[in-house]
Amino acid sequence: MALLVLKFGGTSVADIDRIRNVASHVQREADAGHACAVVVSAMAGATNQLVSLVEQAWGFKERQLNGGREFSAQYDCREYDAVVSSGEQVTSGLLALVLQSLGIAARSWQGWQIPVYTDDAHRAARITGLDVEGLKGRMLDGEVAVVAGFQGIAPGNRISTLGRGGSDTSAVALAAALQADRCDIYTDVDGVYTTDPRVVPKAHRLDRISYEEMLEMASQGAKVLQTRSVELAMQRGVRVLVRSSFEPPDLGGKATDSALEELGTLVCHEDEIVEQNVVSGIAYARDEAKVTLLKIADKPGVAAQVFVPLAEANINVDMIVQNVSEDGFTDLTFTVQSADLDQALEVLRNARDRIGYLDLRGSTDIAKVSAIGVGMRSHAGVAAAMFNALAEKGINIEAISTSEIKISVLIDAAYAELAVRTLHSLFGLDRN
Repeated sequence: MALLVLKFGGTSVADIDRIRNVASHVQREADAGHACAVVVSAMAGATNQLVSLVEQAWGFKERQLNGGREFSAQYDCREYDAVVSSGEQVTSGLLALVLQSLGIAARSWQGWQIPVYTDDAHRAARITGLDVEGLKGRMLDGEVAVVAGFQGIAPGNRISTLGRGGSDTSAVALAAALQADRCDIYTDVDGVYTTDPRVVPKAHRLDRISYEEMLEMASQGAKVLQTRSVELAMQRGVRVLVRSSFEPPDLGGKATDSALEELGTLVCHEDEIVEQNVVSGIAYARDEAKVTLLKIADKPGVAAQVFVPLAEANINVDMIVQNVSEDGFTDLTFTVQSADLDQALEVLRNARDRIGYLDLRGSTDIAKVSAIGVGMRSHAGVAAAMFNALAEKGINIEAISTSEIKISVLIDAAYAELAVRTLHSLFGLDRN
């Protein structure tokens, strides 16, 4: 008997028919004698509808701001979480009912019932601990636990949510706490591809990918897994299998690695992968926004005046570029998630007197394209080849960010797909 955590995303539970399909996958594992916890997202589109209700209740005011939108004032994020978390509650109850109708012992669990403890950063809370003793005991007795993902309980007994894609993090955290044999992430694709196959038809599925590569792929735009879930899996050594919920439910139930690789992509330690390509995948993101501060003083402490308030507002900053100083002043450009652009601009406007910039600009007509692979550690010339290939296509690079296993460039959004196709071919990832 294995102890498994199965996670199903919004498209997998979009309606009752798909929930019945999910139940068939769960039944397969239960019939094989495995103890199962099932983590579910809200039904496809439900979270967006709930967010819209929050906006309507608060009196959302839309106006053009460098192509973005802005709230008239900041609403209470605790109440936002109370509303938006209800989508997963509906799905968990429905799946439990369908499983019971099939004769399978099952019950739903909300985040506060397990409980899943988080910090108080509402809308983007981080898990601080789980108490799974009661849940695990019932699982080992043969009951399927259907867990509402994306949610937990913050200090003060307030419901909290983990941010978009947070059900992935819920599933991995639960697998770690349960010491599960595996965490299966079911989605609408059958694994992790070398790039988006809708952009590059020659993209192919990877049998295995290292935690580090998957972390970079997720953080650079690949939508298969949430970044924090991969980070947690790497820290806790949770083996993650990315597979399709739309495969026939009678497939699976096997535990050997070779069998798993036929079903999806196994995310594991680097030393479990025999041979590594120099570049394993090309990721791209269109949900980036660029913020530029013009004519700020080039002196110690100014950067802190810019980035400390953003950090306090829980806004993640990615690429940072500072121009060469001229007459004691410089320009500073950085990227944030496009969803955070309006808030970032508001934070910086409020800090204008402390920062002392001449002008503030924000735009969303950019894209980030990244080449990722652990093989870069032992191969020189990857960046040179990448930049030369983009130049030959007439693609201008606005910013560059690198790590040991990643090279990212910021370009005009209109060239994103061309850049992805160019780099996918350059690094030999096109399927023969």
